[in-house]
Amino acid sequence: MPRILPSLLVCLVLLIGTAPDGHAGPGGVTAADRAAMEDVIRRQIDAFRRDDGQAAFSFATPDIRRMFRTPEIFMSMVRQGYAPVYRPREVEFRDVIERDGAVMQRVYVVGPDGIPVIALYTMERQSDGIWKIGGCTLLKSDDVTA
Repeated sequence: MPRILPSLLVCLVLLIGTAPDGHAGPGGVTAADRAAMEDVIRRQIDAFRRDDGQAAFSFATPDIRRMFRTPEIFMSMVRQGYAPVYRPREVEFRDVIERDGAVMQRVYVVGPDGIPVIALYTMERQSDGIWKIGGCTLLKSDDVTA
Protein backbone atom coordinates (compact mmCIF):
# COMPACT_ATOMS: atom_id res chain seq x y z
CA MET A 1 0.00 0.00 0.00
CA PRO A 2 1.56 3.32 -0.94
CA ARG A 3 2.34 5.73 1.82
CA ILE A 4 0.22 8.86 1.85
CA LEU A 5 1.81 12.14 2.74
CA PRO A 6 0.62 13.24 6.19
CA SER A 7 -0.70 16.58 4.91
CA LEU A 8 -2.70 14.84 2.18
CA LEU A 9 -4.16 12.46 4.75
CA VAL A 10 -5.14 15.34 7.03
CA CYS A 11 -6.90 17.01 4.08
CA LEU A 12 -8.72 13.77 3.31
CA VAL A 13 -9.77 13.43 6.96
CA LEU A 14 -11.07 16.99 6.90
CA LEU A 15 -13.07 16.25 3.77
CA ILE A 16 -14.69 13.02 5.00
CA GLY A 17 -14.75 13.66 8.74
CA THR A 18 -18.29 15.04 8.89
CA ALA A 19 -21.52 14.04 7.32
CA PRO A 20 -22.49 15.88 4.11
CA ASP A 21 -25.00 17.96 6.03
CA GLY A 22 -22.24 19.30 8.30
CA HIS A 23 -23.22 17.37 11.43
CA ALA A 24 -20.61 15.70 13.58
CA GLY A 25 -19.97 11.97 13.28
CA PRO A 26 -19.97 9.33 16.04
CA GLY A 27 -19.71 10.72 19.56
CA GLY A 28 -20.07 14.28 18.27
CA VAL A 29 -16.66 14.01 16.60
CA THR A 30 -16.02 16.70 14.00
CA ALA A 31 -13.49 16.76 11.18
CA ALA A 32 -11.26 18.92 13.38
CA ASP A 33 -11.54 16.35 16.19
CA ARG A 34 -10.57 13.55 13.80
CA ALA A 35 -7.52 15.50 12.65
CA ALA A 36 -6.54 16.24 16.27
CA MET A 37 -6.92 12.59 17.30
CA GLU A 38 -4.86 11.45 14.32
CA ASP A 39 -2.18 13.98 15.21
CA VAL A 40 -1.97 12.73 18.81
CA ILE A 41 -1.70 9.09 17.73
CA ARG A 42 0.83 9.88 15.00
CA ARG A 43 2.95 11.92 17.42
CA GLN A 44 2.91 9.10 19.98
CA ILE A 45 3.97 6.57 17.34
CA ASP A 46 6.76 8.94 16.26
CA ALA A 47 7.87 9.18 19.92
CA PHE A 48 7.92 5.36 20.13
CA ARG A 49 10.11 5.23 17.02
CA ARG A 50 12.58 7.61 18.70
CA ASP A 51 12.36 5.75 22.03
CA ASP A 52 11.25 9.04 23.58
CA GLY A 53 9.30 7.69 26.55
CA GLN A 54 8.63 11.11 28.03
CA ALA A 55 6.95 12.35 24.85
CA ALA A 56 5.05 9.08 24.24
CA PHE A 57 3.78 9.10 27.83
CA SER A 58 2.58 12.70 27.49
CA PHE A 59 -0.06 11.68 24.92
CA ALA A 60 -1.76 9.30 27.38
CA THR A 61 -4.68 10.29 29.57
CA PRO A 62 -4.08 11.09 33.24
CA ASP A 63 -5.62 7.72 34.17
CA ILE A 64 -3.10 5.86 31.99
CA ARG A 65 -0.25 7.94 33.39
CA ARG A 66 -1.38 7.15 36.95
CA MET A 67 -1.65 3.44 36.10
CA PHE A 68 1.91 3.20 34.73
CA ARG A 69 3.44 5.89 36.99
CA THR A 70 6.58 6.52 34.90
CA PRO A 71 7.50 6.81 31.21
CA GLU A 72 9.95 3.93 31.70
CA ILE A 73 7.27 1.52 32.97
CA PHE A 74 4.93 2.67 30.19
CA MET A 75 7.58 2.12 27.49
CA SER A 76 8.42 -1.32 28.86
CA MET A 77 4.75 -2.31 28.54
CA VAL A 78 4.61 -0.95 24.98
CA ARG A 79 7.80 -2.76 23.92
CA GLN A 80 6.55 -6.06 25.35
CA GLY A 81 2.93 -6.04 24.22
CA TYR A 82 2.48 -3.48 21.44
CA ALA A 83 5.26 -4.10 18.89
CA PRO A 84 3.00 -3.14 15.94
CA VAL A 85 2.59 0.43 17.23
CA TYR A 86 6.06 0.56 18.80
CA ARG A 87 7.83 -0.20 15.52
CA PRO A 88 5.26 -0.04 12.72
CA ARG A 89 6.18 -0.63 9.10
CA GLU A 90 2.95 0.97 7.91
CA VAL A 91 0.25 3.13 9.53
CA GLU A 92 -3.10 3.98 7.93
CA PHE A 93 -5.86 5.83 9.73
CA ARG A 94 -9.33 4.42 9.27
CA ASP A 95 -12.72 5.40 10.68
CA VAL A 96 -13.73 6.79 14.03
CA ILE A 97 -16.37 4.74 15.81
CA GLU A 98 -18.34 5.02 19.02
CA ARG A 99 -18.74 1.96 21.22
CA ASP A 100 -20.53 2.09 24.58
CA GLY A 101 -20.10 5.86 24.67
CA ALA A 102 -16.36 5.72 23.98
CA VAL A 103 -14.80 7.37 20.93
CA MET A 104 -12.35 5.08 19.14
CA GLN A 105 -9.99 5.65 16.25
CA ARG A 106 -9.29 2.59 14.11
CA VAL A 107 -5.74 2.48 12.76
CA TYR A 108 -4.46 -0.18 10.37
CA VAL A 109 -0.88 -1.01 11.35
CA VAL A 110 1.65 -3.44 9.91
CA GLY A 111 4.03 -4.50 12.66
CA PRO A 112 7.75 -5.22 12.42
CA ASP A 113 6.89 -8.87 11.73
CA GLY A 114 4.85 -7.90 8.65
CA ILE A 115 1.56 -8.95 10.25
CA PRO A 116 -1.28 -6.42 9.91
CA VAL A 117 -3.45 -5.50 12.89
CA ILE A 118 -6.09 -2.95 13.71
CA ALA A 119 -5.02 -0.74 16.60
CA LEU A 120 -8.24 0.45 18.21
CA TYR A 121 -7.36 3.62 20.13
CA THR A 122 -9.76 4.81 22.81
CA MET A 123 -9.63 8.59 22.68
CA GLU A 124 -10.71 10.92 25.47
CA ARG A 125 -11.25 14.66 25.19
CA GLN A 126 -9.74 16.41 28.20
CA SER A 127 -11.35 19.34 30.01
CA ASP A 128 -9.09 21.71 28.02
CA GLY A 129 -10.41 20.24 24.74
CA ILE A 130 -7.23 18.30 23.94
CA TRP A 131 -7.58 14.66 22.85
CA LYS A 132 -5.50 12.06 24.73
CA ILE A 133 -5.09 8.31 24.32
CA GLY A 134 -7.02 6.33 26.94
CA GLY A 135 -6.03 2.88 25.70
CA CYS A 136 -5.17 0.79 22.70
CA THR A 137 -6.40 -2.68 21.76
CA LEU A 138 -4.76 -4.68 18.99
CA LEU A 139 -7.18 -6.69 16.86
CA LYS A 140 -6.54 -9.19 14.10
CA SER A 141 -6.85 -7.58 10.69
CA ASP A 142 -8.28 -9.37 7.67
CA ASP A 143 -6.36 -7.00 5.37
CA VAL A 144 -3.41 -8.48 3.52
CA THR A 145 -0.22 -6.53 2.97
CA ALA A 146 1.40 -6.26 -0.45
